[in-house]
Amino acid sequence: MSTRPVATLYRMVMPSHICPYGLKSRALLRARGFTVDDHWLRTRAETDAFKAEHGVKTTPQTFIDGRRIGGHDDLRRHFGLHVREQGETSYAPVIALFAMTALMALAASFAAYGTPFTVRAAEWFIAFSMCALAIQKLRDVESFSTMFLGYDLLARRFVPYAYFYPFAEGVAGVLMTAQALHWLSIPLAGFIGTVGAVSVFKAVYIDRRELKCACMGGDSNVPLGFVSLTENVMMVAMAVWMLLR
Repeated sequence: MSTRPVATLYRMVMPSHICPYGLKSRALLRARGFTVDDHWLRTRAETDAFKAEHGVKTTPQTFIDGRRIGGHDDLRRHFGLHVREQGETSYAPVIALFAMTALMALAASFAAYGTPFTVRAAEWFIAFSMCALAIQKLRDVESFSTMFLGYDLLARRFVPYAYFYPFAEGVAGVLMTAQALHWLSIPLAGFIGTVGAVSVFKAVYIDRRELKCACMGGDSNVPLGFVSLTENVMMVAMAVWMLLR
């Protein structure tokens, strides 16, 4: 006879919609050692009746030992897990981006030279990162430009620069990946990187302003500071390196 604790879960399972948070709640309960008494709410009327009966506004709803725990976020809190709040800052997106571009650079180096550890891999890492960061900005140039205008010194004086920046970063990254048109990629990366680094340093370390970084796009929750400064310094370093080569 099973001694696993039992949790009762009510979730929407309809022909046109299966609630993803219901699936997450079921998976979390099972991972925590619960046997799940899984009740499906199969129609909108059935769902509305359940909400009215229990005085709740959303589903899924989990009950443990007869006590209502709540929705998926409430269940995570019940188990002491982190729940991301609206507007919460996080470095996770930029960590994921740089981790992937580093792996891509190592993979490309291995494919081209038989070893992942080459100077070319380091160059590709920076170039790939520039391209990936440009993609983040180009998803919504309007939103990016709005956030960028909050701290970039040149964009504040010349607003079109805020729209130009993500295209410039992308073009420089592509050209540096291809090792082509150095006469364009080097000054382009050097210029936008220098202006960006000075702007971020002034906003964060001199003016002590707390802002969101536009480096990951206009919907970014990454704090302005080290990440954006690193992005710009990398571009300047790459430009100088290629110039010296």
